Amino acid sequence: MTDDQQHRLLIFIVAYNAESTLLQVIDRIPLDLFSTYDTEILVIDDASDDQTFDIGRALAGTWSHCKITVLTNPENQGYGGNQKLGYEYAIRYGFDTVALLHGDGQYAPEKLPDLVQPIAAGEAAAVFGSRMMIRGGALKGGMPLYKYVGNKILTGFQNKVLGASLSEFHSGFRAYATAVLQQIPFQLNANDFHFDTDIIIQLMMGKHRIIEIPMPTFYGDEVCYVNGLDYAKNVVHSTITSRLQSMGIRYQRKFDLTPTPEDHDLKLGYPSSHSLAIDATPAGARVLYLGTGSKRAVRELKAKGCQVVGLNVHHPAADPEIQFIDWDLEKVTIPEEVFNYDYVLLLDVIEHLKNPEQLVDLLRRGAQTSRPTIILTTANVTFFILRLMFLFGQFNYSKVGILDKTHTRLFTFYTMKHLFEQSGYEIIDVKGIPAPFPKALGDSRLSRTLVQLNEALIKLRKSIFSYQMYFVARPLPTVDTLLNTSITYSNSKREEKADIKGGKLVP
Repeated sequence: MTDDQQHRLLIFIVAYNAESTLLQVIDRIPLDLFSTYDTEILVIDDASDDQTFDIGRALAGTWSHCKITVLTNPENQGYGGNQKLGYEYAIRYGFDTVALLHGDGQYAPEKLPDLVQPIAAGEAAAVFGSRMMIRGGALKGGMPLYKYVGNKILTGFQNKVLGASLSEFHSGFRAYATAVLQQIPFQLNANDFHFDTDIIIQLMMGKHRIIEIPMPTFYGDEVCYVNGLDYAKNVVHSTITSRLQSMGIRYQRKFDLTPTPEDHDLKLGYPSSHSLAIDATPAGARVLYLGTGSKRAVRELKAKGCQVVGLNVHHPAADPEIQFIDWDLEKVTIPEEVFNYDYVLLLDVIEHLKNPEQLVDLLRRGAQTSRPTIILTTANVTFFILRLMFLFGQFNYSKVGILDKTHTRLFTFYTMKHLFEQSGYEIIDVKGIPAPFPKALGDSRLSRTLVQLNEALIKLRKSIFSYQMYFVARPLPTVDTLLNTSITYSNSKREEKADIKGGKLVP
């Protein structure tokens, strides 16, 4: 939008059986909105049983302040489904802001200028009208006590779980920047009333700024179509699901708004795949690093005086302090120069490979001269939370965690041990790694207590309570190497005997 273009505003009215209130709602819209913004009113009648559509159409033919478009759905789409249509309309026809207004008059059209202004000024992605910001205002405005209490309880619960501080999650008086709506998958949200919760979570997960403004509460004789218990259950479910998704336990596409980082977070300061591997690597060791989180982990190893080279096709952006060899780990060969190392670290990488046996075999064959120590970490698919999910028929891939969508192979302690032994490795150490609670919940006393509790449970049964597995192994000599050693040794023994007898060595 150029400086000489007016901000385009769509006032979107959701209507269902609103024949007695629709005209009053539109008539209460402040006239200065139509001069301040390039405004259009959109009414979508959600297959009403009354004359809502006809009344809207009649008004559209006589209204002179701005264009009014009136649509009706042949089948009822639900409160959320109707919103999807309005937001798609706003995107399709190039509006800058869309303000949601209810056709039953529950929310004050007079507050629309305050709702729209922060978005037009570029100060917010979304603005919500809150009935809870005015102390006692909701009850004075006629909100039933049970709704008031339920609203407060649900909002407090959602703030706690989502790390938010909204005064109200459950107001339907809102405005959105259309450009932001294009960035979130609102089309996947519920068609029911908890659509409003889904879209708040999406805004939060997308790091978009939400502003609240106080608004008056008005409860008239409108019919309430919300089943309170079902609504509360659905709100709680969406809220918990989104939080579990951020922890890598659950996954729903509609909450997949965080970009995949180029370099995974380094988990240090508590028992983790990174901290155990870095602590086990001696200072000054020659290290070949294969794994995610490469850049930060390599820096930690270099700080210990280690000589480190990273090997991965997906290495981070160039860093003059870090040497990387750009190589696809799925190839059938590995560069010869990578084998002169004391330690090879495979941290959280083997589960991403289609053929991990091939890589393990290549490392063994290529590292016969140095026989480096192999440190490997990977997810434990028998972690107790996953077992509980499987019990209830859940197998949900996620963006992070054990069931990361990019994982192609999943392991247990038994199958990982079996892979090493069948590939000709001597297993030196096996440990269980607790869940990264400080990463999921923030570094706090609670998260560190949970780590300690998880460690205690791992001692009881590591196959069940380990979030990840930690293996230390060393490649055994191949048969080819053993044969070469036997030939060399035999020749040296013959030469030794020949020298003793003063004779010549006969082949």
